[in-house]
Amino acid sequence: MSKIFCIGRNKTGTTSLEKAFKDLNYKVGNQRDAEKLLINYIEHDFESIVNYCNTAEVFQDVPFSWPDTYKHIDKAFPGSKFILTERDSSEQWYNSITKFHSKKFADGKRIPTKKDLINATYIFKGQPWLVHKHIYGITDENTYDKEIMIRNYEKHNAEVKEYFKDRPDDLLVINISQKDAFKKFCEFLKIESPPYNDFPWENKTSDIGANKNSKIIKLKRKLKRLKEKIQ
Repeated sequence: MSKIFCIGRNKTGTTSLEKAFKDLNYKVGNQRDAEKLLINYIEHDFESIVNYCNTAEVFQDVPFSWPDTYKHIDKAFPGSKFILTERDSSEQWYNSITKFHSKKFADGKRIPTKKDLINATYIFKGQPWLVHKHIYGITDENTYDKEIMIRNYEKHNAEVKEYFKDRPDDLLVINISQKDAFKKFCEFLKIESPPYNDFPWENKTSDIGANKNSKIIKLKRKLKRLKEKIQ
């Protein structure tokens, strides 16, 4: 059975993609269950990840945003579609992920330390540190080494594009902040009559502008409810 996999790195708009798919009535995989597959990924147990993919139609974020996962699920689900999301620059991506992790794993004013990540209880204690160690290859105190992380981000994007270079119908590469991104998204998936014209921004950090159309939709719904109360 063909499926859709969003394989862009975290903080490239994957949560906004998830919101769009849900609004379009696709069944999206449970993200918390997917995040529990970290140990399976580390141990190269891709069979468990493939089995998880039988639970829905669309999947995003980890472990699908990590190196090589897309190769295994591509073989397991021939005919599936893949979406690689990117930011305006590698620098922008790095600033976004460090800002997000600062709020999530530290005090919001500094980049998390190795100790912060080891003691973090997201999913299970130490999970964030294992991600840095096994996904980014960072093992020392400089947990957010800019050069290492950017190189890892760029390497992932380049490898995805190389893997699908002869299959343009199977891979969509987009920056969801660009004006024509949602149009490309709909054309790629052959979606007709979408509920809005641009991606709804979700889980944004301060460097990402809010989506105006999403705000307009919410305002219209609010006005509608007010009119119903008046009548």
